[in-house]
Amino acid sequence: MAPAADREGYWGPTTSTLDWCEENYAVTWYIAEFWNTVSNLIMIIPPIFGAIQSVRDGLEKRYIASYLALTVVGMGSWCFHMTLKYEMQLLDELPMIYSCCIFVYCMFECFKMKNSVNYHLLFILVLFSLIVTTVMYGVLVFTLVLRSIYIVTWVYPWLRGLGYTSLGIFLMGFLLWNIDNIFCDSLRNFRKKVPPIIGVTTQFHAWWHILTGLGSYLHILFSLYTRTLYLRYRPKVKFLFGIWPVILFEPLRKH
Repeated sequence: MAPAADREGYWGPTTSTLDWCEENYAVTWYIAEFWNTVSNLIMIIPPIFGAIQSVRDGLEKRYIASYLALTVVGMGSWCFHMTLKYEMQLLDELPMIYSCCIFVYCMFECFKMKNSVNYHLLFILVLFSLIVTTVMYGVLVFTLVLRSIYIVTWVYPWLRGLGYTSLGIFLMGFLLWNIDNIFCDSLRNFRKKVPPIIGVTTQFHAWWHILTGLGSYLHILFSLYTRTLYLRYRPKVKFLFGIWPVILFEPLRKH
């Protein structure tokens, strides 16, 4: 965590309960934590296009909700790191709970009839969201997601690559998040001694955003790929500009 005493900027004194390791208002007077803010673009822009494509393809609303939920997480995190205000901190943290519940619902409903609704599971997840909103969260969500990946990859073993790639990227981001917290003073001292272009690469909380954003996006693709296979579509993973993965598919031809 960053020291309590840090420079002030456009948004005034920090009121959030957390102030991360990045130096406040070091890049611009208008953004408290510049790199922690702009790194959220990976959770905002690609999911918006994913949601638009899902609407065009007539996919189930749960997948549109998944993309939009990830976008909301990115926007909330953007607002939090830009301002370091307590109300924006809530906007950052709470959507994480809700989006994870949407992801879990999609995974557990992969092998059901099209447009089916599992009201029992919905009730459990809504209740879970309400409880952890007022208490604490993290481990249970991770366990549910891990279990759901295990169930799907047991049925389709060859899907393990996509499922566990998303989980591995998420865990790598979590590791960097902890390094950023534990070794904050050392990282700050290191940044003072090296050129800015090198110091930027040690903004590990920003890397946490990038990796978890990518991991969450891949998790949506993994769930969508599994679902469209079950519905007898022909999904294909394509890479835009040779880099960014998307899923394109078409219904099976009728003979």
